Amino acid sequence: MNEGQTTAAGRRFRRKLDLAHGLIDLTHGSGGMATTQLVRELFAAAFDNPWLAQGNDQAVLPRPEGALVLTTDSYVVSPLFFPGGDIGSLAVHGTVNDLAMAGARPLYLTAGFILEEGLALAELSRVVDSMAAAARAAGVAVVSGDTKVVERGKADRVFINTAGVGVARPGVAPSGDRARPGDVILVSGTIGDHGVAIMSCRENLTFETTILSDSAALHGLVAAMVAAVPDVHCLRDPTRGGLATTLNEIAHQSGVGMLIRESDVPVRPQVAAACELLGLDPLYVANEGKLVAIAAPEAAQPLLAALRAHPLGRDAAAIGTVQADPHHFVQMQTAFGGRRIVDWLSGEQLPRIC
Repeated sequence: MNEGQTTAAGRRFRRKLDLAHGLIDLTHGSGGMATTQLVRELFAAAFDNPWLAQGNDQAVLPRPEGALVLTTDSYVVSPLFFPGGDIGSLAVHGTVNDLAMAGARPLYLTAGFILEEGLALAELSRVVDSMAAAARAAGVAVVSGDTKVVERGKADRVFINTAGVGVARPGVAPSGDRARPGDVILVSGTIGDHGVAIMSCRENLTFETTILSDSAALHGLVAAMVAAVPDVHCLRDPTRGGLATTLNEIAHQSGVGMLIRESDVPVRPQVAAACELLGLDPLYVANEGKLVAIAAPEAAQPLLAALRAHPLGRDAAAIGTVQADPHHFVQMQTAFGGRRIVDWLSGEQLPRIC
């Protein structure tokens, strides 16, 4: 490269990204000057912290006391922005919650972005700012990341992959194989909010009140729960497949059955109405800010009180019990006094939900 080319390249590099009107193009994924500028002016500026500022392809992190907990996830939700959240905040909340369900305190996240050629920089900036705000609110740092760009039509604007690292709390070990007959099943609040919020955007449904996604980071709620009852047997966030699929997963993992009461499962009236309109069962609709907890009978009331004392658990309810059952069936006592099997989700009820 001659001196004239170097000078011209320097001028292009010094020009700020046009976050209001610019578009992602293939040079932003080339690994060259445009990639560096995108990382510096957008990602590094939003996620700024000492570990990310090291500027390497990895982050050197201090060793925490206690066992490490690791998770990974990917987010392809459509639409990118929905009532109550967006793909950026959802990526933080979902990863933090996977750590929290192990009773862990989340510490660090990584973020990999797959960007489609032609994506508006204004949209990407909005996603990144939301993700950074959610990470700050959760007290976690985005310490490393990656950016790739694919040709127009080869993706749907933005996909995000994350990994999360947390540290286990001493004496706290919830696991899907620890449910025992007689245990009580609790949920932290109303179910189906996230899935119906997404569907309301896709189907252009209108309701008297806007249905908001419940997307939220649950580690603070879990901390309050385990402070009251350290020996919570199981914790799980009922995301894809909803409450029904989560209970079936735990039943098979623990080798037990479950019986829940339809009248005690909290569902917002507008969510129930939307599900009826769309032919959906709220038990199978995704949640992104709720959890299922299973605990010994004597711990159920203290745990329920701890849930309801927290803003994210004020609608918590005890919804059933764990049963001895060699078939590992999940059953529901209906409002009419009968029983029905709550089976696994068959097929894909709501694609691209997270």
